[in-house]
Amino acid sequence: MGSGGIVVMDERNCVVDIAHYFLSFTQAESCGKCPPCRVGTKRMLEILERIKAGQGGLKDVDLLENLAKTVKAGSLCGLGQTAPNPVLTTIRYFRDEYLAHIIEHRCPAAVCRDLITYEITDACNGCTLCARVCPNNAIIGVRKQKHVIDPKACIRCGACFESCNYNAIVLH
Repeated sequence: MGSGGIVVMDERNCVVDIAHYFLSFTQAESCGKCPPCRVGTKRMLEILERIKAGQGGLKDVDLLENLAKTVKAGSLCGLGQTAPNPVLTTIRYFRDEYLAHIIEHRCPAAVCRDLITYEITDACNGCTLCARVCPNNAIIGVRKQKHVIDPKACIRCGACFESCNYNAIVLH
């Protein structure tokens, strides 16, 4: 991004999240002189945030692509002209991941917090460690019995997942 370098990713990276990350940077760095860059990158960022939150619509991908092309063509400087590149590239090569966020309300890489869930499996031995580290008290259970996660109370911080010594918590 901006240096002629190569970004290497695998299935653990969410391209929608990556596009959002790079666009956040360029949007914050915009000098604000030309409207395509100043306003266009802000609107693109809003669309990406909707998609990451599982609130995007099918028209958002086409809107995002058209807006990116407009920003690229109408910006005065190199920043504005290249800011849409991560978005255009990810849509071109990974459109299916955008559609998974929109249609299936799922992040294939399990990165976008609003689109993931944690579940406690039968491997749980009731050690209570997950319940003790949960900042929102979303894990219910008694010692030496399988616990459950209240999906409405869960803030998807991952503390339970990281703390479980028995691999009893899975990420969906």
